[in-house]
Amino acid sequence: MEELDGEPTVTLIPGVNSQKKQMCFDWGPGEMLVCETSFNKKEKSDMMPGCPFIHIIRKNEDVYSQILRKLFNESHGIFVGLQRIEEELTGKSRKAQLVRVSKNYRSVIRACLEEMHQLAIAGKDPASDRQFSIQVSSLSAMELIWNLCEILFIEVAPAGPLLLHLLDWVQLHVCEVDSLSADVLGSENPSKHERFWNLVTVLVLQGRLDEARQMLSKEANTNPTSAGMCRILGDLMRTMPVLSPGNTQTLTELELKWQHWHEGCERHLQDGTFASSPHLESLCKIMLGDEAALLEQKELLSNWYHFLVTRLLYSHPTVKPMDLHFYAQSSLDLFLGGESSPEPLDNILMAAFEFDIHQVIKECSIALSNWWFVAHLTDLLDHCKLLQSHNLYFGSNMREFLLLEYASGLFAHHSLWQLGVDYFDYCPELGRVSLELHIERIPLSTEQKALKVLRVCEQRQMTEQVRSICKILAMKAVRNNRLGSALSWSIRAKDAAFATLVSDRFLRDYCERGCFSDLDLIDNLGPAMMLSDRLTFLGKYREFHRLYGEKRFVDAASLLLSLMTSQIAPRTFWMTLLTDALPLLEQKQVIFSAEQTYELMRCLEDLTSGRPVRGEPDAQQLQDDDVETTKVEMLRLALARNLARSIIKEGSLEGS
Repeated sequence: MEELDGEPTVTLIPGVNSQKKQMCFDWGPGEMLVCETSFNKKEKSDMMPGCPFIHIIRKNEDVYSQILRKLFNESHGIFVGLQRIEEELTGKSRKAQLVRVSKNYRSVIRACLEEMHQLAIAGKDPASDRQFSIQVSSLSAMELIWNLCEILFIEVAPAGPLLLHLLDWVQLHVCEVDSLSADVLGSENPSKHERFWNLVTVLVLQGRLDEARQMLSKEANTNPTSAGMCRILGDLMRTMPVLSPGNTQTLTELELKWQHWHEGCERHLQDGTFASSPHLESLCKIMLGDEAALLEQKELLSNWYHFLVTRLLYSHPTVKPMDLHFYAQSSLDLFLGGESSPEPLDNILMAAFEFDIHQVIKECSIALSNWWFVAHLTDLLDHCKLLQSHNLYFGSNMREFLLLEYASGLFAHHSLWQLGVDYFDYCPELGRVSLELHIERIPLSTEQKALKVLRVCEQRQMTEQVRSICKILAMKAVRNNRLGSALSWSIRAKDAAFATLVSDRFLRDYCERGCFSDLDLIDNLGPAMMLSDRLTFLGKYREFHRLYGEKRFVDAASLLLSLMTSQIAPRTFWMTLLTDALPLLEQKQVIFSAEQTYELMRCLEDLTSGRPVRGEPDAQQLQDDDVETTKVEMLRLALARNLARSIIKEGSLEGS
């Protein structure tokens, strides 16, 4: 039977009184805008001005934190590196590499944690201090959980080394002993310090027996009456059997030695060796794994998992991974003693000790404030081949689902979206579709940002998105009257209709100003000129002006005529073209042949007497406009004179 999730927690919005007014909201990119209204269908007469309360609810608040942005940036490189080396990982080298990747992730968490801790200490604003403290707690929990998962799931430490790893885990994350040690050792007479025995006890509880022996030697030097007892207890600490990493002894040998050592400790306690010193006697009981003695040190242990590891160290040093959850559950019950309920962190750690990976991920998804942790941990565990059998009912596996959620959150940020692209790339089932949907929603606030988005789309052959972005940028450029930019974007989008529109704007500007803007762009259109007839005309018309400027009049005349007769030139522009022909018709040498002149005359007659096309002046309008009439008469006269000259020239050439 499928397990159902509980109802989500209710988030109260401060200042909103839902009893008096109704709510309206709108989704933004990654956030929701909420405001109160006075809308009331029944009592329209009582409508009042809107309430001033407007709230922006961010779905992914953490992406706006400067420190956490470093976490996202640094871990991105580790994630991408892991995906790229996956094929090279085999055998023992694979396990070592995965452990190294896990430690790299933890080092990034630790660096951010330390920086956040410094800010929390130095902060002056109470609101900021509270926020920093919350984030410090969150990062601490993340590192604690990740470290335990690394020990149990990635390193898969066997009995013996398992306890050593758990001791390191506790020593790393229960770090109050360092400040306590600095305080005690910094005093003039450490053994007389009021917290001296607290320090010795904590060192024993954490298995730091060499340091505890050094403390006892200070007590022995200062207090001769207890010197003998300190020496005996110090010898017990020194001789305690521990399976060190480079040791070749078997677990059976270790158990036999430990049992012999344990019996020696018990004998000293029964003989009353430490009866005259309650502190030393308490330490001996702790080293015997006495649960009552351990529970007396609740304040120094501070949490149940510290109690668990200390209990294992002095009672079950060769504990097997499969037995961990029994000791973990009993330690939790003993430590809490029914006085309080387990916290979310307790449930997560307990799920890890039970080797229930999916429950760990589920609990972390609920308890933590962002998807970074579960996305990266799940990805790493997936590379460890621990999640292969867990597919979700909506067509994706757990790894991909969490990576998609995390990447979606990154896209809510103005710059972190670039990291999200790579996470989508490594989601084989739904990543491509998700990237296409999210990239279309990125606000193209600057051209530089638009170029970045465009580059991402082009690298992934996302043709529709490239076209859409280019069209958006082309429209923005047209609105800002940047025609050159608009034309280049429309060409890049391969949008013939928009290229035609922009070309018309170029031609209209030319008619109004008498010159072209963005000449470099028009001169270098190349094959892009063929995108639309109007763009072709724009390019060829510019070529006509270039030929004319180079005094290549015959070529210019031929090109001008071909633009009109091939129907590439819009009829609305014919009068401009005919006017451009006037200087050529008036040249001393004959430029247009008789046949070409007839063509020009036909075009002029079609323009002045033919049926008008929408947008062009009709014949009556041309006749009524004095300027146009004068222009037409000048053209007719020039054409007639050129025709006569060309007939004479051609006749004389034939006669010769």
